[in-house]
Amino acid sequence: MAAGPAARKQRLGVYLHIPFCVRKCAYCDFLSAPASRETREQYVEALKEEIRRAGELGERYRIETVFFGGGTPSLLEGRQTAEILETLSQVMLFAGDTEITVECNPGTLTEEKLGAYRAAGVNRLSIGLQSADNRELLLLGRIHTFEEFLENYELARKKGFRNLNVDLMSALPGQTREGWLRTLEKVTDLEPEHISAYSLIIEEGTPFYDRYREGAPGFRELPDEDTDRRMYEDTKRYLGERGYERYEISNYAKPGYACRHNLSYWERVDYKGFGTGAASLLEGVRYKNSTDLAAYLKKEFTYESVFPLSRKDELEETMFLGLRKMEGVVLTELMRNIYGDTLDRLTREGVLACGGGRIFLTDRGIDVSNYVLSEFLLDEEI
Repeated sequence: MAAGPAARKQRLGVYLHIPFCVRKCAYCDFLSAPASRETREQYVEALKEEIRRAGELGERYRIETVFFGGGTPSLLEGRQTAEILETLSQVMLFAGDTEITVECNPGTLTEEKLGAYRAAGVNRLSIGLQSADNRELLLLGRIHTFEEFLENYELARKKGFRNLNVDLMSALPGQTREGWLRTLEKVTDLEPEHISAYSLIIEEGTPFYDRYREGAPGFRELPDEDTDRRMYEDTKRYLGERGYERYEISNYAKPGYACRHNLSYWERVDYKGFGTGAASLLEGVRYKNSTDLAAYLKKEFTYESVFPLSRKDELEETMFLGLRKMEGVVLTELMRNIYGDTLDRLTREGVLACGGGRIFLTDRGIDVSNYVLSEFLLDEEI
């Protein structure tokens, strides 16, 4: 993959949406569903064509990060993943140290597939474990056991992957603090470079929501608010003790292994999304691709929405995306002029702090981050 001239171009993140999975998880509200091998092959061909049609971006941008998300991107064959990356390299220059991530589900990785990833330049895997407790995995509708996760994790290490993320989920039905700590212990014993730890959110329209509303066995036993809060605190304390730095509200990494692709979202670096429903931010305009899979397979590429950002939109985004990072955002004169009273009030409330020319959430502010971030929405244009 080329470098050199890329250094003179603007940074770009690339997101590739793979909307397929083996089986829909009970809690999932993402744009994904099972599909035949033939449909997946058609989709890959359409994805490559969409990339080719975006070739003009290569005149202005260099690719800093690539992220295969979904769905379950590891459901694709290794050959297909390699073909997508090769097509990208034909129309745009890659930076010399491009971070290339593939989201994976345990049970979908093979030695051959991992070898194909390595040969194609993939250098980071994000593995969706969620829990080390098989009962909890079954309740979530996951297709794997913890033992299958271990097999895939060890296989990835064997094939030379040295940048692995593990996704975890707390506040599950029937989960205790002790059970959550056991999951954290089992995962950190493996020493992944990165851990994403989220609390379960029951989304309307999912099977999980329906079962919870109907009071199905096992689905009403959610941890109470106090236990959920303690799990959250346990996560920060335990991972900190094991050498993981919290760099964003729900993300922890060993030094030097923060996810560059996710950081680019929070720092509002331009990115281009390919695939059904994929979002983009290019030169102050937000785009969202159509979610119509049938049209996409016919290589009919249309936007569901196109939204030029005003100065107000951009400032709001800078605040409520940037403040998700533990280091916060650089405090500018514009921010002082627009948000002066808000900054003073939130600082007095102890949810915001200033230092080193930056503003950032305090521990208390992180606890009530939805409230704090909403305070930066403006009533009028600027």
